[in-house]
Amino acid sequence: MEDYRINKENGLEFGLYSLGDHMPNALTGKRVSAKERIDQIVAEAKLAEEAGLDFFSVGESHQKYFVGQAHAVILGAVAQATAKIKIGSSATIVSTSDPVRIYENFATLDLLSNGRAEIIGGRASRLGLFDLLGYNVNDYEELFEEKFELLLKINENHRVNWEGNFRAPLKDAEVLPRPLNDKLPIWRAVGGPAESAIKAGLQGVPMTITLLGGPLPIFKRSIDAYRQSLKMKSYNPSDFPVATTGFFYAADDTKTALRELYPYVDQGMKLANGTGYHKRLFANGADMNDVMLVGSPQQIIEKMIYQYEELGHQRYLAQIDFGGMPFEKVMKNIEIIGTKILPEVKKYTKGK
Repeated sequence: MEDYRINKENGLEFGLYSLGDHMPNALTGKRVSAKERIDQIVAEAKLAEEAGLDFFSVGESHQKYFVGQAHAVILGAVAQATAKIKIGSSATIVSTSDPVRIYENFATLDLLSNGRAEIIGGRASRLGLFDLLGYNVNDYEELFEEKFELLLKINENHRVNWEGNFRAPLKDAEVLPRPLNDKLPIWRAVGGPAESAIKAGLQGVPMTITLLGGPLPIFKRSIDAYRQSLKMKSYNPSDFPVATTGFFYAADDTKTALRELYPYVDQGMKLANGTGYHKRLFANGADMNDVMLVGSPQQIIEKMIYQYEELGHQRYLAQIDFGGMPFEKVMKNIEIIGTKILPEVKKYTKGK
């Protein structure tokens, strides 16, 4: 597991992820400038490091209401503003980018950050970028699988010979620069279905699985399938970490947390995906068996520990700046994580 820069002796890693959301405040309708929004993301990363969090990531998006189109550039600013926190993508859309350019960008980021960069490679959940970047959405699956395999091959080999369907062949190609320690941690992003989790296991790569809402057993089945598929390829599952991601919001109590968060999540889903979050389904987030981490600090601690026991994952990434969530509320939540939640979660999971 040390190959992926995760030491289980330090307990469950806690990180943040941002999609580069640039939406108006769901309650006031006001929206900051693109510059201010990018500055906010860098400030969130700085505070996350000060609060003792382990990881900070920015996702790639190519549509209205986002500023994360050049997410590697934003992460470069994060690298310069921080000193210790690990940084990465959440996710890099491998399907519509050239793997050579992805590797060049993140190897450079790794050098800038003194060996802190990681890649989470994913497929697009929003499909408009295929036309924008010149790809055919009908090649959705084939584009990702071929390009992700090439990205992994570049990471493993100093010189690459490769031929596929979507780009010119590589003949004894040397991809430079190399990362600080020669290789990058490259994770596969999974939306939840077991089929995608199985593919991650068969490839022998760590998995980041999205848990936006719903009963925990559904996602446990996918994680179990991932580990079983690792075994099928004679990999040791304990060598491959699992990260979970999802909505997070802390307040005085669960009722208040759900009430305050809902307008932002609902608006964010509408603007990003065209459909809001059903209010009754969202209310299920109060249940201990629902994957959403929303409530009082103590309730979130109990739920995180419960999920840790059930899933056996090594990293959790909280999405706390979605739907135009006010910057001051985001920063307050980072403070709560650092002072109230993280110490208890680390104490319980350390050394397990």
